[in-house]
Amino acid sequence: MSEQPLNPTTAAASEPGTADATTVHASATGSTAADATAPAGSTADEAAALRAASFERARRLRQEPRFPGGPAADPAGSHHERRIRSFQPRRSRVTTGQQDALERLWPKWGLDIDGRRVLDLADLFDGLPVVLEIGFGMGEATAQMAADDPGTGILAVDVHTPGQGNLLGLADRAGSTNVRVANGDAVILLREMLAPASLDGLRVYFPDPWPKARHHKRRLIQPEFLDLVAPVLKPGAIIHCATDWEPYAEQMLEVLTAHPRFENTAADGGYAPRPAFRPLTRFEGQGLDKGHVVHDLLFARI
Repeated sequence: MSEQPLNPTTAAASEPGTADATTVHASATGSTAADATAPAGSTADEAAALRAASFERARRLRQEPRFPGGPAADPAGSHHERRIRSFQPRRSRVTTGQQDALERLWPKWGLDIDGRRVLDLADLFDGLPVVLEIGFGMGEATAQMAADDPGTGILAVDVHTPGQGNLLGLADRAGSTNVRVANGDAVILLREMLAPASLDGLRVYFPDPWPKARHHKRRLIQPEFLDLVAPVLKPGAIIHCATDWEPYAEQMLEVLTAHPRFENTAADGGYAPRPAFRPLTRFEGQGLDKGHVVHDLLFARI
């Protein structure tokens, strides 16, 4: 349940029941690495032109949806500015079950963050109060929270296609109809696609800590991010963060405490106990196994 790391996952050879996105696209379009090989006797200019054409085909391939009617590879496209991001979409394998969920359920419960419209959350969630969750990993904790609290809608954002398919499948099997999966950049969602005071809460569980000092600028919880969040939260809405990375927890506490639109719900001004509604996540378990201390932060919008 995290922002996607900058280093993409490199898939090994396909296993039964899985499909690597690059392989699927190449076979579907007839474009393979062999296309870049110039025939014998070609001139240098002809070989360069062939390589350029092959690279262009590969570029278009990366921008195509991995599944027809499913999440787009780059939903916002080039009409949004280039900037430092806290995530990078990963090309990892999708199981047959995840693929089935994407193909069946994405048209009903999925949406691309394209930055071209403002979402009507009341219509999208049939009038339920809505909490935004940024980064849900494989979706196990999100699906459990949705099942435990069917009276709250969860708008769950991530860029990891296997996780998107997994969450859709989990929600479907549990009979939960209060989950919507959004594909793309949460910053664009907050800035372009949410109306003022439309959210009842925000959850950011175990985001990428970007531990190296030169990468701290990529961390999600920054003053500029909170400036985007504050207007779309209703007064009294809770922003709930959790991390097992001590230096990031300290930064979160410092940044949230300093922001004039948020107030710590902890009486001592520090960290909060884990609320009962937040299940233990896979990332949390990994951190606890390593001896990490998990910190929850709950701040109210004022």
